Amino acid sequence: MTDRLGVAVIGAGYWGPNLVRNFGSSPHWDLKVVCDLDLARARAVAGPHVEVTDQLQRVLDDPSIDAVAIATPARTHQGLALDALLAGKHVLVEKPLADSVAGGRAMVEVAEQRGLVLMTDHTYCYTPAVQKMRELVASGELGDIHFIDSVRINLGLVQPDIDVLWDLAPHDLSILDFILPGGLPTTGVHATGADPIGAGRACVGHLTLPLAGDGLAHVHVNWLSPTKIRQMVIGGSRRTLVWDDLNPQQRLSIYDRGVDLARTSVAGADRAASSISYRLGDTWSPALPEREALGQMVAEFAGAIREDRPALTDGHAGLRVLTVLESASATLYGEPALTVPPAPRAAEPALEAVR
Repeated sequence: MTDRLGVAVIGAGYWGPNLVRNFGSSPHWDLKVVCDLDLARARAVAGPHVEVTDQLQRVLDDPSIDAVAIATPARTHQGLALDALLAGKHVLVEKPLADSVAGGRAMVEVAEQRGLVLMTDHTYCYTPAVQKMRELVASGELGDIHFIDSVRINLGLVQPDIDVLWDLAPHDLSILDFILPGGLPTTGVHATGADPIGAGRACVGHLTLPLAGDGLAHVHVNWLSPTKIRQMVIGGSRRTLVWDDLNPQQRLSIYDRGVDLARTSVAGADRAASSISYRLGDTWSPALPEREALGQMVAEFAGAIREDRPALTDGHAGLRVLTVLESASATLYGEPALTVPPAPRAAEPALEAVR
């Protein structure tokens, strides 16, 4: 197929302008309409050559619109996405996929019943750095993963309707889902949080997830830090990777350093003696191409539609992230824990499909 696909962007607020810019400049897409209740804001975002409307039905009734991209508050995602899917439109949804697992599951089920692409906008998964991280983990370059420490802190906007875990942790959880061979662990989730300023919701949060082989993943998010840190450390049995998203000159560093533990039986005793040695090797940084993640994401959306396949960050990926977030809320606020796990990550197309 050489014809461009028709798309409408719903929501012209914080994230909508980024989607409008990338859909508008993509060779795969023809941006038809920007839809927002605030027509003045929609016109400012859309520019002079794209139609604007405040009527969702205008978008749903247009046969030239193949897909919609939703960039509205999370509480509206389910209703908007279901309306679009039932109208025969493919759907891209800003993170998080929905405001509940039940809502996300309903979206996934309708998309599968209708044979339509439902994609979650996990933007970080389309950055060169995170794609390289996935490649290094999959190749065994790091060895068995022993631990992951992720920090996402800054003096950020305290959200009026969600806590810091729902606001910031989806970024880190989507990355873990993308780079770990088995996808995001959704059981054994534990969270702690604090509200030292009296905002009525957690402003500082810690989330832990079990990894295979008695490993542990830890995510720290914080709205109250005067310093901004975006960093992930992935410790393996062979090497350790450090991702610093705020260092464009050296986003990834690979350390050939670690701890080696050799166990030997002790004669005449039912125990083992451990010999610990420390490995101090070289450090190197892989070269990374420069490209905009959202441009790759909208290209992947088009590819999934044309090839009739799941997107790299499909609805199930969004559902796994929601499962962890709801489980975290259960440990924080005593809400019922989930009993129905989402589908595991299926086989995926090669990364070259989005490059």
